[in-house]
Amino acid sequence: MRMKFTDRFSAFRNQYCLTLNAVADQTGIDYKMLLKYESGEVNPTQDEEARIFACAKPEKEEFYAPKPDYSMQHNWENYAKELSVEYRQCIEEGKDVEKYEGLFTAAGNMEAGELKDRLADIIYEIVTKAPVREGYPYNEPDDLPSIRALRNRSEAEEKKPVPVGEELYDKIYGAWLGRIAGCLLGKPIEGIRTEELHPILKESDNFPMHRYIRSSDLTEERIAATKYPLKGRCFADTVEAMPVDDDTNYVVLAQVLIDKYGRDFTSDDVMRVWVDYQSKNAYCTAERVAYVNFVKGFRPPFSARYKNPYREWVGAQIRGDYFGYINPGNPEKAAEMAWRDASISHIKNGIYGEMFVAAMIAEAAVQNDIEKILLAGLNEIPKTSRLHEAISEIISDYKKGMNKEAAFAGIHARWDEHIPHDWCHTISNAEIVAASLLYGQGDLGASICMAVETGFDTDCNGATVGSILGMRNGAWSIDHEWTKPFNDLLDTSIFGVGRVKLSEMARKTIGHIEK
Repeated sequence: MRMKFTDRFSAFRNQYCLTLNAVADQTGIDYKMLLKYESGEVNPTQDEEARIFACAKPEKEEFYAPKPDYSMQHNWENYAKELSVEYRQCIEEGKDVEKYEGLFTAAGNMEAGELKDRLADIIYEIVTKAPVREGYPYNEPDDLPSIRALRNRSEAEEKKPVPVGEELYDKIYGAWLGRIAGCLLGKPIEGIRTEELHPILKESDNFPMHRYIRSSDLTEERIAATKYPLKGRCFADTVEAMPVDDDTNYVVLAQVLIDKYGRDFTSDDVMRVWVDYQSKNAYCTAERVAYVNFVKGFRPPFSARYKNPYREWVGAQIRGDYFGYINPGNPEKAAEMAWRDASISHIKNGIYGEMFVAAMIAEAAVQNDIEKILLAGLNEIPKTSRLHEAISEIISDYKKGMNKEAAFAGIHARWDEHIPHDWCHTISNAEIVAASLLYGQGDLGASICMAVETGFDTDCNGATVGSILGMRNGAWSIDHEWTKPFNDLLDTSIFGVGRVKLSEMARKTIGHIEK
């Protein structure tokens, strides 16, 4: 059906940005008559209609490109929407950009659109070219040779014999089980802040935390009084298997990586596995940026750097476990593999976080001393980095006698859980992992509970702590209450994988260990 003239005229003026005065000037039709035509009061003659629709057509046809619906773009996929995060990140990594703070703020407050995107492009160019400010105390390279040159190797110990046979299997299986248990403990409350979490725990006689949160713990009154959406969450008493989670997907995805490309995989291989085995929506923050960069043609390490304000967030730190599993007793090799993986999406401390965790897990296969496990992780990252400094201070405070409450209060004082950058940063969450390991004194249940009740990225930290202690202690030591809810089963969103049995995954892991 042909559109009414009034509708066609209105659409035409919007398309070519024409005022009624402009149409009147170009056609010679009286302005008041044009008003009547547009309102539908009267219709123009055929000659007038032809003159109207010809008035804006250029001699040479121009192309009018369609514009995206900016409301449909997730923040993770539009750099211009996260300029405040970019500014904070730049300051922390030592870039001399303070004089541009007003520009970051003004651009960040603009309505989403083409103009804001163009201004964000200029800001990205400024960020890329910005020098390190004078007096910045840290030296944080991204390339592996430079990282290794800045390690503190003075406390490295001689290698201990690696367990074999069923003893090794028990440790590997324990690491898988511990990671899943810690992740499930934190999953239903990921994103909650402690001012809402702690009342829930106290009302259900679970503070200090010592067990899973159950759906039956939550009264209708508590649900109504809590801003965090508690309904429909994956509580331990509502699942038959560990539900899909990015923290567990990455362990399985790393196994797929080794299956496909072997232990000598490259960063490009990691990129290919990401694109081939999961959809875009399986990735968050820095990983989402890297994924989008991959499909645009950016290869590692540029995929980690291009318009990625989350480049030191916790996403890589949750991806290093499998490289620890397949390098028992060899933290250096575990850290090297973690570096290859992390470099596709992160820089500096984002990379170091994954190396730190992978090395600790590898060391936990042959070491019972918690402090030495932590030092094994620190020995693989630059001693000149913020992460090394932060974890060293956690260890130092513990050795000086600081109690658990003061240690975790200190983390909250340094990092604001209400600010996404702090909540999701590598260092804030690594501090929680380190403190939970030290104050939990090797008890898996106590340690994962500390990691979760502290807030921040609860499922990430519970999973990491559980993985380290599961490797250290072995599957036999994990109380049945922690493993019963998921029945040895893990669901993934990885194409062609789906649901897996953890015991089988552990057996397969053994096959990826260098003989």
